[in-house]
Amino acid sequence: MNLHVNMAMPDFMIIGTQRGGTTSLYNYLLAHPQIVAATKKEIHFFDKKFQRGIAWYRAQFPSLIQSDIGRQGVITGEASPYYLFHPHAPARAALVVPKTKLIVLLRNPVDRAYSHYYLEVKDGVETLSFEEALAQEETRTRDEGQRLAADPHYYSYNHQHYTYLARGMYADQLQRWMNSFPQEQFFILKSEDFYATPDRKLKEIFLFLGLPDVACVQQQEYKQLNSSTYSQAKMEPEMRKRLLTYFEPYNERLSTLLGRDFGWHR
Repeated sequence: MNLHVNMAMPDFMIIGTQRGGTTSLYNYLLAHPQIVAATKKEIHFFDKKFQRGIAWYRAQFPSLIQSDIGRQGVITGEASPYYLFHPHAPARAALVVPKTKLIVLLRNPVDRAYSHYYLEVKDGVETLSFEEALAQEETRTRDEGQRLAADPHYYSYNHQHYTYLARGMYADQLQRWMNSFPQEQFFILKSEDFYATPDRKLKEIFLFLGLPDVACVQQQEYKQLNSSTYSQAKMEPEMRKRLLTYFEPYNERLSTLLGRDFGWHR
């Protein structure tokens, strides 16, 4: 048998959403003996590092022994949740890895925004109150999406960090990806369902990835990874009510796009 070693390219990518459980899911998947990790979870090639080139991206994945008859069942992947939101990421990914499978976690946008805010506070990026940060989002990010779309070399700090509300408008983000990839390459999962029954959802994802369900994977302890401590600071009921109302039309558009009700009414 003629064996040779090549650097792999990702068989799957977890493309979002930020604060939706991508860190937990990626690490749970790595418990499978046929999934090999990239150099790190978030490579950010298709959003912030595309100028480094395909050779650089390929080098972020492990060397896998390949043969003339196939891949021996071993796969690899990454998880960069900014991909879902970045305007150039879908077309870039379709150009470089058109056959990759795409996993999307979607969380109640109200909870996602609150978690996102406290992550930025923890990292020293955000100094405003939650209400003030939401009120300033439009000013902070005005025209940044258009500038990104117009200039493939432009990077927007504000677009990445201060888009608490905009990132929860999932329909437009998914539509961009669906314009570049066929429907059968998507696995779209509600974050709340993933955390409620991680063992069941992992089985579904393994099936999607063409991998056997492995008993040892199901025996792992499902700790939520990269979670914030913001749960001690509960959102004010009136603010939650306002945000639920704000996101209602965007959630309806998502339901229309995907043909399912995500139930984010409270």
